[in-house]
Amino acid sequence: MSLPTLWFVLIAVLFVGYLFLEGFDYGVGMLLPFIGQTDTERRAVLATIGPIWDGNQVWLITAGGALFAAFPNWYATLFSGFYLGLALLLGGLIIRGVGIEFRSRDVRPQWRNRWDIAIAIGSAIPPIVWGLAMGNLLHGVPINQHMDYVGGFLTLFNPYALVGAVAAVLLFLLHGALYLDLKAPEELSLRSHQLAYRIGLWATVFYFVFIGLSYFYANFAHKLGIDPGPIPIIAGLSMVTVRFLLPLRHRSWAFFMGGITIVLSTISVFLALFPRVMISSLNPHWSLTIYNAASNAYSLKVMTIVAVTVLPIVLAYQFWSYWVFRRRISLKDNFHY
Repeated sequence: MSLPTLWFVLIAVLFVGYLFLEGFDYGVGMLLPFIGQTDTERRAVLATIGPIWDGNQVWLITAGGALFAAFPNWYATLFSGFYLGLALLLGGLIIRGVGIEFRSRDVRPQWRNRWDIAIAIGSAIPPIVWGLAMGNLLHGVPINQHMDYVGGFLTLFNPYALVGAVAAVLLFLLHGALYLDLKAPEELSLRSHQLAYRIGLWATVFYFVFIGLSYFYANFAHKLGIDPGPIPIIAGLSMVTVRFLLPLRHRSWAFFMGGITIVLSTISVFLALFPRVMISSLNPHWSLTIYNAASNAYSLKVMTIVAVTVLPIVLAYQFWSYWVFRRRISLKDNFHY
């Protein structure tokens, strides 16, 4: 395996981890005003992600750093073309983070209610941005022969990408509801379960509508043909399975299959792009690939040594933190949030 291919795989792994872990964080944040009916209940909802939400964001920071170091041309074109989207993403993350930390610093109900709304909005912005980004990456964006994005901000709001944004929001809402079904107090678990069942229907519909539109609007259809391969098919089957597991109250399995859907769907996006990283809608020969967007061989070699050394430590710490905070939250707990 060549070093550019290896780093393409590693970046894909980082985004898979980020979207799976932050996916339920976003879902919990969006559901906060609807699941929690009292201040104590809302504090319990936030406590389910309190010890881990900031650690989950490290996956995004690491992915961005790896992207910059391994594929500087990809990084430059992506973030210059999607600059306003990136600003919205960061704004949403900041609003959510500040809201989680500040909402309980004042006992006034108005103060807490406003921050709850801010947390919900801040949690909804990243899925919208990522849905738009994935849709445009699959569809292709206007890139010239100099690897410059030559479209406008409104170019990104095409119908295919908008459906992808709605599908992403619904998928993360479902992921968050399934997580709360596992971790929230029993008083809130049933509420989360019922909401997951309602959201699951629309999430499944939009998920498959996006897949159907991909055969008409996404570039990968011309590359792979009608059969997308086993990974996207398993992702679709996992999504359907969640609908059958929810009425049976198989909480762990429902969350697991919902997570598998996110993981395999993200992998499918990277497989559909490979060896390209950004598709030019102006001329296929102007597309960015893992070869013309990569750093020099020496840089990739040094990065590989560092990654092999540090990544196991990071993964071990993340596993340990989830193990420590694995139990279900109780309304009798003393919440910091």
